[in-house]
Amino acid sequence: MRLEDVAVPTPGEGQALVKIAASGVNFIDIYFRTGLYKADPPISLGMEAAGVVESVGPGVTEVKPGDRVAYSMNRGSYAEYSVVPSWQLVKVPGSLDLNQAAAAMLQGTTAHYLTHSTFPLKKGDTCLVHAAAGGVGLLLTQMAKMLGATVIGTTSTQAKADKARAAGADHIILYTEQDFEAETKQLTGGKGVGVVYDSVGAATFEKSINSLRPRGMMVTYGNASGAVPPIQPLLLSTKGSLFLTRPTLASYCATREELLQRSGDVLGWIAAGKLKLHIENSYPMSEAAQAHIDLAGRKTTGKLLLIPSA
Repeated sequence: MRLEDVAVPTPGEGQALVKIAASGVNFIDIYFRTGLYKADPPISLGMEAAGVVESVGPGVTEVKPGDRVAYSMNRGSYAEYSVVPSWQLVKVPGSLDLNQAAAAMLQGTTAHYLTHSTFPLKKGDTCLVHAAAGGVGLLLTQMAKMLGATVIGTTSTQAKADKARAAGADHIILYTEQDFEAETKQLTGGKGVGVVYDSVGAATFEKSINSLRPRGMMVTYGNASGAVPPIQPLLLSTKGSLFLTRPTLASYCATREELLQRSGDVLGWIAAGKLKLHIENSYPMSEAAQAHIDLAGRKTTGKLLLIPSA
């Protein structure tokens, strides 16, 4: 990756130009950089940011110049300015700063759809959350507890375990020292969990499947250790009539109405103090490569940000 000077873009029909205050760093950025997710190079990375609307194109009614906004799932946020479809922009509550908004959008709405829609958790449910001290993991754990579920989280270190417990995790498995499949079975009396939320991918997939109760749901939503290899559908039958899904945020925020509902919940909970954000580090834009190294190395907890003006 390298910094390049380019012309400030001009918003077209249905678009707004956003002066970016902070951009979130996410695993999806690494997937595009490495080619796991395809895009024609050269590409601008970054799928999430917050800032101020500088100008709008024809036909824009959702926002106006001067509005403080945040967005996700529009590539190119590693920049000082970005053109974004106006329907994807949500207004930031006055009590939140733009760093908080940038840190909350992609991972917060991901945690929301996973817990509220993909497998809607309720009191009495038990879920297994991999990378429970990660950006999504910490938010997902808090939302699961809001809904009354029991959370079993996996982490790699004791320090990360402490953060996951502080977010509300009922049980922590140090996967570097313990077999998470065996521990999950023991914690559930041999039954298994109703759902596994797995952002790790290839390294955890098989044992995650084995950690489910009959008719449980395997939710593989990330590839931190690499993509899950192809599987035979018959496997789901032999393991207890399981459900398997590979969701993406774009499918769960496909309309402005759904986007506003999810982001409204997330930003509102943060503003009200019901949902705690953990921003691990902020890097100047010139250090984007180091942010990727730190995230890929599983050295971080919570959220990483890039600051264009730093």
